[in-house]
Amino acid sequence: MKLRLGLVLCSTLLGAALAQSGSLTIESWRNDDLTVWQETIIPAFNARYPDIQVTFAPSAPAEYNAVLNSKLEAGSAGDLITCRPFDVSLDLFQRGHLAPLNDLPGMENFSDVAKSAWITDDGSDVFCVPMASVIHGFIYNQDIFAELGLSEPQTYEEFLSLLQTVRESGAYEPLIMGTADQWEAATMGYQNIGPNYWRGEEGRRGLIDGTIGYDEGGFLAAFEALAAWRPFLMNGYQATTYPDAQAAFTLGMGAVYPAGSWDISVFNQQAPFPMGAFRPPPPEGQEDCFISDHTDIGMGLNAASPNQEAARLFLEWMTTPEFAELYANALPGFFPLSNHEVTLQDPLAQEFVSWRGECASTIRSSYQILSRGEPNNENQLWNVSARLLNGEITPQEAAQTVQAGLEAWYEPQQGE
Repeated sequence: MKLRLGLVLCSTLLGAALAQSGSLTIESWRNDDLTVWQETIIPAFNARYPDIQVTFAPSAPAEYNAVLNSKLEAGSAGDLITCRPFDVSLDLFQRGHLAPLNDLPGMENFSDVAKSAWITDDGSDVFCVPMASVIHGFIYNQDIFAELGLSEPQTYEEFLSLLQTVRESGAYEPLIMGTADQWEAATMGYQNIGPNYWRGEEGRRGLIDGTIGYDEGGFLAAFEALAAWRPFLMNGYQATTYPDAQAAFTLGMGAVYPAGSWDISVFNQQAPFPMGAFRPPPPEGQEDCFISDHTDIGMGLNAASPNQEAARLFLEWMTTPEFAELYANALPGFFPLSNHEVTLQDPLAQEFVSWRGECASTIRSSYQILSRGEPNNENQLWNVSARLLNGEITPQEAAQTVQAGLEAWYEPQQGE
Protein backbone atom coordinates (compact mmCIF):
# COMPACT_ATOMS: atom_id res chain seq x y z
CA MET A 1 0.00 0.00 0.00
CA LYS A 2 1.54 3.21 -1.08
CA LEU A 3 0.30 6.66 -0.77
CA ARG A 4 1.55 10.11 -0.22
CA LEU A 5 0.75 11.44 3.17
CA GLY A 6 -0.60 14.89 3.55
CA LEU A 7 0.94 16.25 6.69
CA VAL A 8 -0.79 19.59 6.56
CA LEU A 9 -2.56 20.35 9.79
CA CYS A 10 -6.05 21.64 9.41
CA SER A 11 -6.81 25.14 10.53
CA THR A 12 -9.07 24.04 13.37
CA LEU A 13 -6.34 21.92 14.92
CA LEU A 14 -3.82 24.71 14.52
CA GLY A 15 -6.14 27.15 16.20
CA ALA A 16 -6.72 24.73 19.03
CA ALA A 17 -2.97 24.20 19.39
CA LEU A 18 -2.43 27.86 20.01
CA ALA A 19 -5.07 27.89 22.70
CA GLN A 20 -4.20 24.73 24.66
CA SER A 21 -1.87 24.06 27.53
CA GLY A 22 -1.68 21.54 30.32
CA SER A 23 -0.24 18.12 31.01
CA LEU A 24 -1.31 14.58 30.12
CA THR A 25 -0.29 11.16 31.38
CA ILE A 26 -0.71 8.05 29.25
CA GLU A 27 -1.32 4.65 30.85
CA SER A 28 -0.06 1.68 28.82
CA TRP A 29 1.19 -1.91 29.02
CA ARG A 30 3.59 -1.30 26.13
CA ASN A 31 6.75 -0.64 28.14
CA ASP A 32 8.75 -1.83 25.12
CA ASP A 33 7.57 1.31 23.33
CA LEU A 34 8.80 3.82 25.91
CA THR A 35 11.66 5.12 23.77
CA VAL A 36 9.44 5.44 20.69
CA TRP A 37 6.94 7.56 22.59
CA GLN A 38 9.60 9.69 24.26
CA GLU A 39 11.76 10.26 21.18
CA THR A 40 9.32 10.18 18.29
CA ILE A 41 5.60 10.39 19.03
CA ILE A 42 5.44 12.92 21.87
CA PRO A 43 7.93 15.34 20.20
CA ALA A 44 5.81 15.22 17.02
CA PHE A 45 2.68 16.05 19.02
CA ASN A 46 4.49 18.85 20.83
CA ALA A 47 5.53 20.32 17.49
CA ARG A 48 1.81 21.05 17.07
CA TYR A 49 0.91 21.57 20.71
CA PRO A 50 4.04 22.88 22.45
CA ASP A 51 2.26 23.82 25.67
CA ILE A 52 0.75 20.41 26.40
CA GLN A 53 3.20 18.27 28.36
CA VAL A 54 2.75 14.53 27.75
CA THR A 55 4.19 11.71 29.88
CA PHE A 56 4.11 8.09 28.71
CA ALA A 57 3.90 6.01 31.91
CA PRO A 58 3.69 2.27 31.12
CA SER A 59 3.22 -0.59 33.57
CA ALA A 60 4.57 -4.12 33.20
CA PRO A 61 2.40 -5.90 30.59
CA ALA A 62 1.30 -8.72 32.88
CA GLU A 63 0.35 -6.25 35.63
CA TYR A 64 -1.31 -3.61 33.48
CA ASN A 65 -4.95 -4.59 33.90
CA ALA A 66 -4.70 -4.87 37.69
CA VAL A 67 -2.64 -1.70 38.07
CA LEU A 68 -4.94 0.29 35.81
CA ASN A 69 -8.07 -0.89 37.59
CA SER A 70 -6.59 0.04 40.96
CA LYS A 71 -5.66 3.51 39.71
CA LEU A 72 -9.07 4.07 38.16
CA GLU A 73 -10.85 3.05 41.34
CA ALA A 74 -8.55 5.28 43.39
CA GLY A 75 -8.93 8.23 41.03
CA SER A 76 -5.20 8.33 40.29
CA ALA A 77 -5.13 6.97 36.72
CA GLY A 78 -3.66 8.96 33.86
CA ASP A 79 -5.68 11.05 31.43
CA LEU A 80 -5.29 8.70 28.47
CA ILE A 81 -5.79 4.93 28.71
CA THR A 82 -4.19 2.50 26.28
CA CYS A 83 -7.00 0.11 25.39
CA ARG A 84 -6.78 -3.63 25.03
CA PRO A 85 -9.21 -4.96 22.41
CA PHE A 86 -12.77 -6.10 23.12
CA ASP A 87 -14.11 -7.11 26.52
CA VAL A 88 -11.44 -5.70 28.85
CA SER A 89 -11.97 -2.17 27.53
CA LEU A 90 -15.73 -2.66 27.12
CA ASP A 91 -15.87 -3.45 30.83
CA LEU A 92 -13.99 -0.21 31.62
CA PHE A 93 -16.49 1.74 29.51
CA GLN A 94 -19.51 0.06 31.09
CA ARG A 95 -18.15 0.89 34.55
CA GLY A 96 -17.85 4.54 33.53
CA HIS A 97 -14.05 4.72 33.41
CA LEU A 98 -13.78 5.47 29.69
CA ALA A 99 -15.56 8.38 28.04
CA PRO A 100 -17.56 7.92 24.81
CA LEU A 101 -15.76 9.26 21.75
CA ASN A 102 -18.62 9.26 19.26
CA ASP A 103 -18.22 12.96 18.49
CA LEU A 104 -14.42 13.05 18.39
CA PRO A 105 -13.34 14.69 15.10
CA GLY A 106 -11.42 12.17 12.99
CA MET A 107 -13.29 9.04 14.08
CA GLU A 108 -14.78 8.94 10.60
CA ASN A 109 -11.32 7.86 9.42
CA PHE A 110 -11.85 4.38 10.87
CA SER A 111 -13.93 1.57 9.38
CA ASP A 112 -16.49 -0.45 11.33
CA VAL A 113 -14.03 -3.37 11.46
CA ALA A 114 -11.31 -1.08 12.84
CA LYS A 115 -13.65 0.19 15.57
CA SER A 116 -15.14 -3.23 16.33
CA ALA A 117 -12.73 -3.89 19.20
CA TRP A 118 -13.76 -0.74 21.06
CA ILE A 119 -17.48 -0.35 20.48
CA THR A 120 -20.56 -1.46 22.41
CA ASP A 121 -22.39 -4.55 21.18
CA ASP A 122 -25.22 -2.44 19.77
CA GLY A 123 -22.76 -0.12 18.03
CA SER A 124 -24.09 2.96 19.80
CA ASP A 125 -20.86 4.03 21.53
CA VAL A 126 -17.20 3.92 20.53
CA PHE A 127 -14.82 4.48 23.42
CA CYS A 128 -11.22 4.18 22.13
CA VAL A 129 -9.39 5.51 19.10
CA PRO A 130 -8.12 2.48 17.11
CA MET A 131 -4.32 2.66 16.97
CA ALA A 132 -2.93 -0.45 15.34
CA SER A 133 -3.52 -3.99 14.21
CA VAL A 134 -1.27 -6.99 13.71
CA ILE A 135 -1.42 -9.18 10.61
CA HIS A 136 -0.74 -12.90 10.30
CA GLY A 137 1.17 -14.62 7.54
CA PHE A 138 4.39 -16.54 6.93
CA ILE A 139 7.97 -15.23 7.07
CA TYR A 140 10.59 -17.22 5.22
CA ASN A 141 14.37 -17.49 4.92
CA GLN A 142 15.24 -16.23 1.44
CA ASP A 143 18.62 -17.98 1.42
CA ILE A 144 16.97 -21.39 1.99
CA PHE A 145 14.34 -20.65 -0.66
CA ALA A 146 17.08 -19.76 -3.16
CA GLU A 147 19.19 -22.82 -2.28
CA LEU A 148 16.24 -25.21 -2.72
CA GLY A 149 14.69 -23.41 -5.70
CA LEU A 150 11.49 -22.53 -3.84
CA SER A 151 9.01 -19.80 -4.65
CA GLU A 152 6.17 -18.27 -2.68
CA PRO A 153 3.11 -20.58 -2.80
CA GLN A 154 -0.09 -19.33 -4.37
CA THR A 155 -2.37 -22.06 -3.01
CA TYR A 156 -2.49 -24.11 0.19
CA GLU A 157 -1.64 -27.23 -1.80
CA GLU A 158 1.49 -25.51 -3.15
CA PHE A 159 2.34 -24.52 0.43
CA LEU A 160 2.25 -28.15 1.59
CA SER A 161 4.26 -29.21 -1.46
CA LEU A 162 6.88 -26.58 -0.61
CA LEU A 163 7.12 -27.91 2.95
CA GLN A 164 7.52 -31.43 1.58
CA THR A 165 10.42 -30.30 -0.63
CA VAL A 166 12.19 -28.81 2.38
CA ARG A 167 11.59 -31.98 4.40
CA GLU A 168 13.02 -34.14 1.63
CA SER A 169 16.12 -31.95 1.41
CA GLY A 170 17.08 -33.13 4.89
CA ALA A 171 18.99 -29.89 5.43
CA TYR A 172 16.40 -27.74 7.17
CA GLU A 173 13.21 -27.89 9.17
CA PRO A 174 10.23 -27.00 6.94
CA LEU A 175 8.11 -25.20 9.53
CA ILE A 176 9.43 -23.51 12.67
CA MET A 177 6.82 -23.41 15.40
CA GLY A 178 6.29 -25.07 18.78
CA THR A 179 3.17 -26.04 20.69
CA ALA A 180 4.48 -25.92 24.27
CA ASP A 181 2.86 -22.54 24.99
CA GLN A 182 -0.36 -23.55 23.16
CA TRP A 183 -1.37 -20.03 22.13
CA GLU A 184 0.85 -19.96 19.07
CA ALA A 185 -0.82 -23.11 17.68
CA ALA A 186 -4.12 -21.22 17.58
CA THR A 187 -2.89 -17.67 16.93
CA MET A 188 -0.23 -18.37 14.30
CA GLY A 189 -1.82 -21.62 13.14
CA TYR A 190 -5.61 -21.85 13.17
CA GLN A 191 -6.37 -18.11 13.13
CA ASN A 192 -3.66 -17.53 10.51
CA ILE A 193 -4.90 -19.92 7.81
CA GLY A 194 -8.52 -20.18 8.96
CA PRO A 195 -10.08 -17.02 7.48
CA ASN A 196 -9.51 -18.41 3.97
CA TYR A 197 -11.75 -21.35 4.92
CA TRP A 198 -14.52 -19.62 6.89
CA ARG A 199 -14.45 -16.59 4.56
CA GLY A 200 -13.34 -13.99 7.05
CA GLU A 201 -16.05 -11.79 8.49
CA GLU A 202 -18.82 -13.91 6.96
CA GLY A 203 -17.82 -16.89 9.08
CA ARG A 204 -16.84 -14.91 12.18
CA ARG A 205 -20.17 -13.12 12.29
CA GLY A 206 -21.93 -16.42 11.64
CA LEU A 207 -20.44 -17.79 14.88
CA ILE A 208 -21.71 -14.76 16.78
CA ASP A 209 -25.26 -14.93 15.43
CA GLY A 210 -25.36 -18.73 15.71
CA THR A 211 -25.84 -19.56 12.03
CA ILE A 212 -22.66 -21.63 11.79
CA GLY A 213 -20.61 -23.69 14.23
CA TYR A 214 -16.99 -24.67 14.72
CA ASP A 215 -17.86 -28.27 13.84
CA GLU A 216 -18.94 -27.61 10.28
CA GLY A 217 -18.05 -25.85 7.04
CA GLY A 218 -15.00 -23.63 6.93
CA PHE A 219 -14.23 -23.86 10.66
CA LEU A 220 -13.93 -27.64 10.49
CA ALA A 221 -11.99 -27.39 7.21
CA ALA A 222 -9.51 -25.05 8.91
CA PHE A 223 -8.81 -27.66 11.60
CA GLU A 224 -8.24 -30.22 8.83
CA ALA A 225 -5.86 -27.86 7.04
CA LEU A 226 -3.95 -27.18 10.27
CA ALA A 227 -3.54 -30.91 10.94
CA ALA A 228 -1.60 -31.16 7.67
CA TRP A 229 1.26 -29.22 9.33
CA ARG A 230 2.15 -32.14 11.59
CA PRO A 231 4.80 -33.86 9.40
CA PHE A 232 6.52 -30.55 8.71
CA LEU A 233 6.95 -29.05 12.17
CA MET A 234 10.42 -28.85 13.66
CA ASN A 235 11.94 -31.72 15.57
CA GLY A 236 10.76 -31.64 19.21
CA TYR A 237 8.07 -29.05 18.50
CA GLN A 238 5.86 -30.40 21.29
CA ALA A 239 8.36 -29.06 23.85
CA THR A 240 9.33 -25.93 21.92
CA THR A 241 8.25 -22.60 23.41
CA TYR A 242 7.51 -19.43 21.48
CA PRO A 243 10.89 -17.79 22.26
CA ASP A 244 12.67 -21.04 21.36
CA ALA A 245 10.95 -21.09 17.97
CA GLN A 246 11.90 -17.45 17.33
CA ALA A 247 15.51 -18.30 18.15
CA ALA A 248 15.48 -21.39 15.93
CA PHE A 249 14.28 -19.37 12.95
CA THR A 250 16.82 -16.59 13.40
CA LEU A 251 19.57 -19.21 13.68
CA GLY A 252 18.65 -20.39 10.18
CA MET A 253 17.35 -23.80 11.21
CA GLY A 254 14.16 -23.64 9.17
CA ALA A 255 12.59 -22.35 5.99
CA VAL A 256 9.19 -20.98 7.04
CA TYR A 257 7.90 -19.35 10.23
CA PRO A 258 4.14 -18.90 10.85
CA ALA A 259 4.18 -15.31 12.04
CA GLY A 260 2.45 -12.47 13.66
CA SER A 261 3.66 -9.17 12.23
CA TRP A 262 4.99 -8.23 15.68
CA ASP A 263 7.78 -10.75 14.99
CA ILE A 264 9.20 -8.42 12.34
CA SER A 265 11.06 -6.16 14.79
CA VAL A 266 12.63 -9.11 16.60
CA PHE A 267 13.72 -10.84 13.39
CA ASN A 268 15.08 -7.63 11.89
CA GLN A 269 17.42 -7.37 14.86
CA GLN A 270 18.43 -11.02 15.11
CA ALA A 271 18.22 -12.76 11.73
CA PRO A 272 21.46 -12.50 9.69
CA PHE A 273 19.77 -13.60 6.45
CA PRO A 274 17.31 -11.82 4.11
CA MET A 275 13.65 -12.54 4.75
CA GLY A 276 10.50 -12.55 2.69
CA ALA A 277 6.84 -12.99 3.56
CA PHE A 278 3.75 -14.49 1.94
CA ARG A 279 0.14 -14.34 2.98
CA PRO A 280 -1.86 -17.44 3.93
CA PRO A 281 -2.52 -19.08 0.57
CA PRO A 282 -6.15 -20.03 -0.16
CA PRO A 283 -7.10 -23.59 -1.09
CA GLU A 284 -6.86 -24.61 -4.74
CA GLY A 285 -9.67 -23.15 -6.86
CA GLN A 286 -10.60 -20.35 -4.46
CA GLU A 287 -10.13 -17.02 -6.19
CA ASP A 288 -10.63 -14.62 -3.27
CA CYS A 289 -8.57 -14.53 -0.10
CA PHE A 290 -8.85 -13.41 3.51
CA ILE A 291 -6.31 -12.34 6.11
CA SER A 292 -6.33 -11.94 9.88
CA ASP A 293 -5.80 -8.20 10.37
CA HIS A 294 -6.43 -8.20 14.08
CA THR A 295 -7.30 -5.06 16.00
CA ASP A 296 -4.76 -4.96 18.80
CA ILE A 297 -4.36 -1.60 20.50
CA GLY A 298 -6.33 1.63 20.98
CA MET A 299 -6.38 4.76 23.14
CA GLY A 300 -9.23 6.02 25.30
CA LEU A 301 -10.04 8.97 27.53
CA ASN A 302 -10.25 8.56 31.30
CA ALA A 303 -13.75 9.83 32.05
CA ALA A 304 -12.47 11.29 35.33
CA SER A 305 -9.52 13.13 33.80
CA PRO A 306 -9.34 16.81 34.83
CA ASN A 307 -7.71 17.54 31.44
CA GLN A 308 -10.52 16.52 29.12
CA GLU A 309 -9.96 19.20 26.50
CA ALA A 310 -6.22 18.57 26.12
CA ALA A 311 -6.77 14.80 26.14
CA ARG A 312 -9.35 15.05 23.37
CA LEU A 313 -6.90 17.13 21.31
CA PHE A 314 -4.31 14.37 21.72
CA LEU A 315 -6.84 11.74 20.66
CA GLU A 316 -7.91 13.86 17.70
CA TRP A 317 -4.27 14.13 16.63
CA MET A 318 -4.08 10.33 16.79
CA THR A 319 -6.70 10.13 14.02
CA THR A 320 -4.46 12.03 11.58
CA PRO A 321 -2.21 10.63 8.83
CA GLU A 322 0.78 12.16 10.64
CA PHE A 323 0.29 9.89 13.67
CA ALA A 324 -0.46 6.87 11.47
CA GLU A 325 2.84 7.18 9.61
CA LEU A 326 4.89 7.94 12.71
CA TYR A 327 3.53 4.97 14.65
CA ALA A 328 3.72 2.48 11.80
CA ASN A 329 7.33 3.28 10.96
CA ALA A 330 8.49 3.49 14.56
CA LEU A 331 6.98 0.08 15.35
CA PRO A 332 7.23 -2.14 12.24
CA GLY A 333 4.58 -4.83 12.36
CA PHE A 334 1.96 -2.67 14.07
CA PHE A 335 -0.22 -1.28 11.33
CA PRO A 336 -2.45 1.81 11.38
CA LEU A 337 -6.18 1.16 11.48
CA SER A 338 -7.23 4.46 9.93
CA ASN A 339 -8.07 4.71 6.24
CA HIS A 340 -5.04 6.94 5.60
CA GLU A 341 -2.62 5.33 3.18
CA VAL A 342 0.84 5.13 4.67
CA THR A 343 4.21 4.31 3.13
CA LEU A 344 6.16 1.98 5.39
CA GLN A 345 9.95 2.07 5.33
CA ASP A 346 10.44 -1.52 6.48
CA PRO A 347 10.09 -3.80 3.42
CA LEU A 348 8.82 -6.79 5.38
CA ALA A 349 6.19 -4.68 7.14
CA GLN A 350 5.25 -3.14 3.80
CA GLU A 351 4.75 -6.64 2.36
CA PHE A 352 2.43 -7.61 5.21
CA VAL A 353 0.30 -4.47 4.97
CA SER A 354 0.12 -4.75 1.16
CA TRP A 355 -2.13 -7.80 1.63
CA ARG A 356 -4.91 -5.46 2.70
CA GLY A 357 -5.16 -4.46 -0.95
CA GLU A 358 -5.35 -8.07 -2.12
CA CYS A 359 -7.53 -9.80 0.45
CA ALA A 360 -10.47 -9.05 2.73
CA SER A 361 -9.58 -8.43 6.36
CA THR A 362 -11.08 -10.02 9.43
CA ILE A 363 -10.20 -10.42 13.11
CA ARG A 364 -9.69 -13.54 15.21
CA SER A 365 -12.90 -15.53 15.48
CA SER A 366 -12.92 -15.85 19.27
CA TYR A 367 -12.20 -12.29 20.39
CA GLN A 368 -15.55 -10.51 20.06
CA ILE A 369 -18.26 -11.71 22.47
CA LEU A 370 -17.41 -15.45 22.22
CA SER A 371 -14.86 -15.52 25.05
CA ARG A 372 -17.06 -13.96 27.73
CA GLY A 373 -18.27 -17.27 29.14
CA GLU A 374 -16.83 -20.54 30.39
CA PRO A 375 -15.23 -22.39 28.83
CA ASN A 376 -13.44 -19.44 27.30
CA ASN A 377 -13.53 -19.81 23.52
CA GLU A 378 -10.05 -18.36 22.97
CA ASN A 379 -8.44 -20.60 25.57
CA GLN A 380 -10.20 -23.64 24.14
CA LEU A 381 -8.84 -22.86 20.69
CA TRP A 382 -5.33 -22.67 22.14
CA ASN A 383 -5.73 -26.08 23.77
CA VAL A 384 -7.32 -28.00 20.92
CA SER A 385 -5.02 -26.50 18.27
CA ALA A 386 -1.95 -27.57 20.23
CA ARG A 387 -3.37 -31.05 20.89
CA LEU A 388 -4.32 -31.37 17.23
CA LEU A 389 -0.78 -30.57 16.10
CA ASN A 390 0.59 -32.93 18.77
CA GLY A 391 -1.47 -35.74 17.24
CA GLU A 392 -3.57 -36.23 20.37
CA ILE A 393 -6.94 -35.49 18.73
CA THR A 394 -8.41 -35.47 15.23
CA PRO A 395 -9.68 -32.35 13.44
CA GLN A 396 -13.24 -33.56 14.03
CA GLU A 397 -12.59 -33.97 17.76
CA ALA A 398 -11.00 -30.54 17.96
CA ALA A 399 -13.99 -28.96 16.22
CA GLN A 400 -16.55 -30.82 18.35
CA THR A 401 -14.76 -29.88 21.59
CA VAL A 402 -14.78 -26.16 20.78
CA GLN A 403 -18.35 -26.24 19.55
CA ALA A 404 -19.54 -28.04 22.68
CA GLY A 405 -17.76 -25.46 24.81
CA LEU A 406 -19.51 -22.62 23.03
CA GLU A 407 -22.91 -24.31 23.21
CA ALA A 408 -22.46 -24.74 26.98
CA TRP A 409 -23.02 -21.05 27.66
CA TYR A 410 -23.60 -19.02 24.47
CA GLU A 411 -27.33 -18.89 23.75
CA PRO A 412 -27.22 -18.14 19.98
CA GLN A 413 -25.25 -21.39 19.54
CA GLN A 414 -27.69 -23.47 21.62
CA GLY A 415 -30.40 -23.67 18.98
CA GLU A 416 -34.03 -24.22 19.90
